[in-house]
Amino acid sequence: MKNNIIYLSCFILMSLTSFSQSISSSPYSLYGVGSVYDSDFGILPAIGSSGMALPSDTFINNLNPASLGFVSLNHFMFDIGGKAIATTYQSSLRSEKRNNFQFSHMAFAFPVTKNSGFSLALRPYSSGAFKISNLALPMENSQEYYYLTAVGSGGLNNFDFSYGYRFGKKLSLGFTGSVLFGNVSDERNFLIQNTLTTVAKKTDYKGFRATLGAQYKIDSTFTIAPVIKLPAQIKASKVQNVQVIADEITTTIQSNVASDVDDYYMPLEIGAGFSKRFKNNLNMTFDYEKSFWNNTNQSELYGNFVNQDRFALGFTYSAKKDIRRYWDHVQYAMGANFDNGYLEVDGKRVNNASVSIGLSLPIENTLTTLNISYSYGQKGRIANDLIKENYHKLSLNLSLDGIWFVKRKFE
Repeated sequence: MKNNIIYLSCFILMSLTSFSQSISSSPYSLYGVGSVYDSDFGILPAIGSSGMALPSDTFINNLNPASLGFVSLNHFMFDIGGKAIATTYQSSLRSEKRNNFQFSHMAFAFPVTKNSGFSLALRPYSSGAFKISNLALPMENSQEYYYLTAVGSGGLNNFDFSYGYRFGKKLSLGFTGSVLFGNVSDERNFLIQNTLTTVAKKTDYKGFRATLGAQYKIDSTFTIAPVIKLPAQIKASKVQNVQVIADEITTTIQSNVASDVDDYYMPLEIGAGFSKRFKNNLNMTFDYEKSFWNNTNQSELYGNFVNQDRFALGFTYSAKKDIRRYWDHVQYAMGANFDNGYLEVDGKRVNNASVSIGLSLPIENTLTTLNISYSYGQKGRIANDLIKENYHKLSLNLSLDGIWFVKRKFE
């Protein structure tokens, strides 16, 4: 039974990875390097993506590298995840439904010493798959409009290596180095009166970012955790083609012209979280994170980057009454998440809010678990050039835990 569940989960997750090249269809992925992607491991999607203060004792916690200081000795952990998302896009004129499947992450972690652990993870950082038709935009210093049609795909990948070390029983410190790489391709058509300008380009990105974290156990039931993501500069270069069509005459302005473009800047992000356990079976987590996008001095033709606030709250519960009853070992979870957005379009924030529920199902008498969660959320709003997204998301994470380097004992 155990092997059948694991094989079935792996098959579903591997199937999801085949769709990973189109992991977002949000029109807001038009901005920057695409929509920032939420890749949460283990039980985290079910608790509103909170958990900075949770240790990596039963799953790999990607929110805080300090959690690796609590990896159990001789335990090797592997985590893989995927998502299925059904989204309805609404504007003041029409609505449209789209479904897509997304690869979320692949990671493994293991102890280095009895007080430290190391992990490697591969996950998307951003995704940009969009299609916009005949969007009317005002011309600067004019009462007239021009029309934009755009198609794009691509995004950035994130390869993380993390290390956490625990000092005594209370304090753990951690570091994550993130290598970001990828490209975004898009074609944009600008129709101004009777002149059509086509700009097709492919932009490559590469860079590095560091994250610092800590966890401190005030007592056996209460843990606090600060996390700092340092600002980073992501180098960019592009290859571009430009054509102008006027009076049925096509003029090539650029053909496969390579050049450097403005680099993409990731902001300083400061977060803090806590975890509180009640009566050994109910646990509450709460996270707050501030992202200083204003300091990157970036802007888009169609909007601006602004400072972002994110709040996340989660609860988990397990009965743990009878060790012989399977459902007493199941962990039940629920959560909520809200952020006011890092994009401002036409003076209005593109915010996001969601609620979630889930289960963590143990695989027989092991620490391996199958984490299933469902969330419903809304992003953006219906106003002028803005679009509202209503989405249903089903997340499936398989957290494998194996014991290595332990000799069998025979009596």
